[in-house]
Amino acid sequence: MYGKSLTLLVLALSMATASPVEFVERQSEDPFHSPPYYPAPKGGWAPTWAASYKKAQKLVEQMTLAEKVNVTTAVGWMMGRCVGNTGPVERLGFPSLCAQDGPLGIRYNDHNTAFPAGITTGATWDRDLMYERGKGMGAEAKGKGIHILLGPAVGPLGRQPRGGRNWEGFSADSFLLSEASYHTVKGIQDAGTQATIKHYIANEQEHFRGDGGSNDTISSDIDDRTMHEVYLPPFAAAVRAGVASVMCSYNTPQINASYACENSKLLNGILKDELGFQGYVMSDWLAQRSGVGSALAGLDMVQPGDGNLWADGNSLWGPELSRSILNSSIPVDRLNDAVTRIVAAWYQLGQDKDFPHVSFSSWTFNDTDIEFRGADMGRVMLVNEHVDVRANHGDIADTVARDAITLLKNENNVLPLSKSDTIRVFGQGAGNNPEGPNACPDRGCNIGVLTQGWGSGTSQLPEDLIAPIDAIKEIAHDVEWYKYDNVTAEVKKMASARNAKCIVSITADSGEIFITVENNVGDRKDLKAWHNGAALVKAVADSCKNTIVLIHSVGPIFMEEWINHKNVKAVILAYLPGQGTGYPLTDVLFGKVSPSGHLPYTIGKREEDWGDVGIVTEGKGVIRDQFKEGLYVDYKWFDKQGISPRFEFGYGLSYTKFQFSDLEIEAVRPLTEMPAPPPARGWTPVYDTSIPPASEVAWPKSITTRIPKYIYPYLGNATDVQPGEYEYPVGYQTDPQPAPIAGGAEGGNPALYDCMFRVRVTVKNTGKMTGKAVPQLYLEFPKGIVFDTPIRQLKGFDKIQLRPGEKKVVTMELLRKDISVWDVVRQQWILPQGGRNGYTVHIGHSSRDLVLKKETPKLA
Repeated sequence: MYGKSLTLLVLALSMATASPVEFVERQSEDPFHSPPYYPAPKGGWAPTWAASYKKAQKLVEQMTLAEKVNVTTAVGWMMGRCVGNTGPVERLGFPSLCAQDGPLGIRYNDHNTAFPAGITTGATWDRDLMYERGKGMGAEAKGKGIHILLGPAVGPLGRQPRGGRNWEGFSADSFLLSEASYHTVKGIQDAGTQATIKHYIANEQEHFRGDGGSNDTISSDIDDRTMHEVYLPPFAAAVRAGVASVMCSYNTPQINASYACENSKLLNGILKDELGFQGYVMSDWLAQRSGVGSALAGLDMVQPGDGNLWADGNSLWGPELSRSILNSSIPVDRLNDAVTRIVAAWYQLGQDKDFPHVSFSSWTFNDTDIEFRGADMGRVMLVNEHVDVRANHGDIADTVARDAITLLKNENNVLPLSKSDTIRVFGQGAGNNPEGPNACPDRGCNIGVLTQGWGSGTSQLPEDLIAPIDAIKEIAHDVEWYKYDNVTAEVKKMASARNAKCIVSITADSGEIFITVENNVGDRKDLKAWHNGAALVKAVADSCKNTIVLIHSVGPIFMEEWINHKNVKAVILAYLPGQGTGYPLTDVLFGKVSPSGHLPYTIGKREEDWGDVGIVTEGKGVIRDQFKEGLYVDYKWFDKQGISPRFEFGYGLSYTKFQFSDLEIEAVRPLTEMPAPPPARGWTPVYDTSIPPASEVAWPKSITTRIPKYIYPYLGNATDVQPGEYEYPVGYQTDPQPAPIAGGAEGGNPALYDCMFRVRVTVKNTGKMTGKAVPQLYLEFPKGIVFDTPIRQLKGFDKIQLRPGEKKVVTMELLRKDISVWDVVRQQWILPQGGRNGYTVHIGHSSRDLVLKKETPKLA
């Protein structure tokens, strides 16, 4: 599919009849080409979804064409109370589905929890916390009447360290990202809310993301193996967790020069066929680029309903979808499958029974508003009931924020602090925004403590937010705060206080491109600390012998100007803690708990350390961004190039010490080159595929007043529409594709998730304080194989709490997929050389601090 070997994907479908000459010719084609894959596979065949699909079939069979179009097309921007509102089928009791941001909690709301950001959650390396955070988010969404929560985000991965939305995801490593994806989806959906995994796929920057019909768009050009081994795993994990919805992106409007929401290979071939996705594909807001093309390529739901412009009422579906069914350009079968997927997800999450009504408005915090805000008309009605859904979720937010805090440096044990210390705090980031924590819409500023990036992935903070300086003053007696970022004589005076311990707060922010903050257009313009933070650190350190740098940041920042200053004794990274800003931080600063966070990305010394992955900021038309680094993203690139990072992936200090010993590896299954064949697929719904009568989409006489900009499914000239010829996309067909050998269940062939090796290691707390250890397993593939593989790859981890002197045995499993590579010719996950050569298992504290290693048993 992708990259130089991507052309071999086409070959794999017809390999039996291809000659060697044809093979060579296909290799010489466009190396970044996305081949056609039609028709869209039907859902319902996975056993875990069968009951929901049978219920959905019974409901969909009763729907008219207009009602089916209502289910698949949202009614327009600001035409309902949520950011996305599908049309209802009131006659059959199917509601308008409410879709609401976002990946760290509910956007545009009150009495909700602002959870720590995804990148903060990834830094915990704690699966249980990932799940609990997700479950809290799902419970709050359901409590507000939200059917579909638009999160979690696992794209962008973080290939580009300056990427504006990296902080919404969990890690720059696909394994850690996949674990967070799986457990977050499970948590959200166990609470009864549909999760939406986004943004599918490879959307690694904000510049040229192409929403709103822009002609200047970036194309992420990726080879097939990189797609499968780096960018696809977190989506596969979400599908395996049973995710209800996948959002195709405009953030990478094109993948190999084919728009993400009409890329048939991505949607039909990989997502629905190979990964066995049973839910529905939703467009990002204004990411749809065509009507018929996107439907045939596997798009199932259009948001917000408008097509190329916000709130103009012109949809590429809506009445045009009705027209396309009547003129036969879109098969009735395709529409039926799209509707069934959406209705089945509603049943799958139990939303057909006692689901709360929507109790808020995204467009005002007032109690009442007009019904159709986007049209500025309608009756005045109660829109905000201010339902409090927080429960104990603040505790979860605090725990995530606390357990993510990563100690990067701690010379002479300057931390933890004592309440009797003389403490001087510098930087506006230690306090609240003077105008209030929510003063800037969508958090589009960097004033006060940095809790989130900016954009649609944000959530409302509590007005009584406890900032770091507030929490510090509650504990220590001698505290002064210089609440500015500029360097003045007062800085030197305060920093010169006798025996002072000086905390310097610095920040780095980013977000979505629709807001520009301090000349940062979504993506960061550089990796420096904002507000000349390096100068503030140096000025304080010049006068204070015990300088502690506190960082709140969306991602890595440069530290070279000050990290080796003799007086910079400690560095602590608090990421983006959401509402968990003050007390979780002081728990660590004052030693109530030992820091246990570990880096979910690498911190380099200069931007070139990450390779040629800078933000593309210039170009016209389709701008091709070739991912030439392939598999070598983040620490894998640093390892391959022999580059010493400032702080490596997985790094994190503690107030105590941990010892790893007694590494054991048990072979669980015989190693075979290929996994067992996938199981046969089950039943899928069958419908009448004849074109319905035009009267089903004629304007009803009951509608006497048409709401401007509201997207209806009706046609004024419905009876004039006749079937005709249509110029279908190249490669379009209606005969089903053969089932992929790499498929067979949600997430792919179930044999990929068989445990092949069981790894055990003893972890002991050899220090004097209770703390949490994070043993990390990095896998080295056998030497001499024909596949190029990264030197080491994270393939396992755990997080355990130990008292001083306590030890525990940690068990980690290596699954078949963990020890496999993607063979682009056979389109299959294989063990290199049939697993005859042993793998090397490394156990350590980080990707560079590896203390144990052992080769796996060599079993054929």
